[in-house]
Amino acid sequence: MAPWVESRPQLQSPGQKRVWSDVFEEDPAPEPKDTWVVESLCGLKMKLKKQRVSSVLPEHHEVFNRLLEDPVVKRFLAWDKDLRVSDKYLLSMVIAYFSRAGLFSWQYQRIHFFLALYLANDMEEDNQAPKQAIFSFLYGKNRSQRPLFHKLRFQFIRSMGWKTRVTLEECEEIQAYDPDHWVWARDRSLIP
Repeated sequence: MAPWVESRPQLQSPGQKRVWSDVFEEDPAPEPKDTWVVESLCGLKMKLKKQRVSSVLPEHHEVFNRLLEDPVVKRFLAWDKDLRVSDKYLLSMVIAYFSRAGLFSWQYQRIHFFLALYLANDMEEDNQAPKQAIFSFLYGKNRSQRPLFHKLRFQFIRSMGWKTRVTLEECEEIQAYDPDHWVWARDRSLIP
């Protein structure tokens, strides 16, 4: 069995009928509405500034924390000692992608962690080595699972409404939710 395949069945709540395969066919989660705040007042003139409303909910952080406890994810993070594939910014992008994908929190499995991390590396890193490291960890030399991984990655991106860009401000906001979390200490700039 491949390390990313969940070995136990996921239980559904009686009132929830949406299944993982159906989620990718639905519309992405609605975007939060923008708000405006007064930035400055000068006499009768008022300058308005658009304030971004975060779409990341506490449940997305909880899902991320639950997946960090998965033995395969733990082994992967320990394996990436030099943080080339999983530094704090790439990991905060995983949470941002979870918030955009529109799945119920109980539907996220370890494959979603690796799909989101692969996508974060695809968006932020200029070379193929980090993405190949993910494949190397998951599948070793076996290349037969890669087409399925790419198909799932495509479905994951589509479920996010093709919104793959995550700003530095969003990453820092995600990290500020729980600033003492051990994963935010994975800072590449601190490695000699």
